Amino acid sequence: MNTLKENEIKISPLLQRLRQEKSSRLKGGIYHRIQIDLTYNSNHIEGSRLSKEQTRFIFETNTLGATTESTRIDDILETVNHFRCIDYVIDHATENITENHIKQLHLVLKTNTSDSQKSWFAVGEYKKLANEVGGQETTQPEDVQQEVKSLLKSYYKTQTITFDNILDFHVRFERIHPFQDGNGRIGRLLILWQCLQSGIVPFIITEDFNDNLTDTCLSAQDNFKVVMDYFRIEY
Repeated sequence: MNTLKENEIKISPLLQRLRQEKSSRLKGGIYHRIQIDLTYNSNHIEGSRLSKEQTRFIFETNTLGATTESTRIDDILETVNHFRCIDYVIDHATENITENHIKQLHLVLKTNTSDSQKSWFAVGEYKKLANEVGGQETTQPEDVQQEVKSLLKSYYKTQTITFDNILDFHVRFERIHPFQDGNGRIGRLLILWQCLQSGIVPFIITEDFNDNLTDTCLSAQDNFKVVMDYFRIEY
C-alpha cells in the first residue's frame, strides 16, 4: 500500500475497532488489551518495576493499588503517559510519521517525570549530549535531525510497506537514538503506528526477545494474531 497520502490509506479493521473502543472507553476489548500489554512490556524492558497487574490497575482505575517502598514515581508517571502515547498513535495512525509526531510522543512520554526537571534533558526535543546504547555509539546530537529526516524520507519512498521495512526502520531509529532517554519506548510505539498505518498485524516485543530480531517479532506477531482471532478482527 502506498502510504504517501492519508486519503489513500485504507483503515484496517483493527484500527477501526481501536478507534471505536477508544472513543467509547470500552473495557475488556482489544484497545484495553493493547494498552496494558504494550505499556507493561515496553516499560518493563526499560527497567520499570511495576507489575502487569499494577499496570492494569492504573489503566482501569487511575489508581495504583498495592505498592511497595521501591515503587518509583517515574514508573507510575511514564505508565500513565504511555497510555496517552498509544492514544496519540491510534488518533494519528493514518498520517505519515513526521519529526513533529516523534517529538510529540517523547514529550507526552516524559511529561512531569524527573527527567523533565533536568536542564540538560531535552523533553520533546532531540538529545543535546552524546549517548551510547549497549556499548555501541549512536548518532551525534548535531547529526540527529538530518538522520531522522533521511530515515523518514527513505521509509516513505517505499511503495509497499512490509514487515521487513518496519523492522529495518526500527533498527535504524534505535541506532540513531535521537533522544536522551526513552528511545526504545518511542521506537516500539512507532512500530505500532506503522503496523496500523499499513494494515500489518502488530507485534508487541517482550523482554524474552532473542538475538534474532526477525524471529522475535514474527513470534510476537503470531501471538497477536491469536488475540485478533479471539476478538474476531480480520487481518
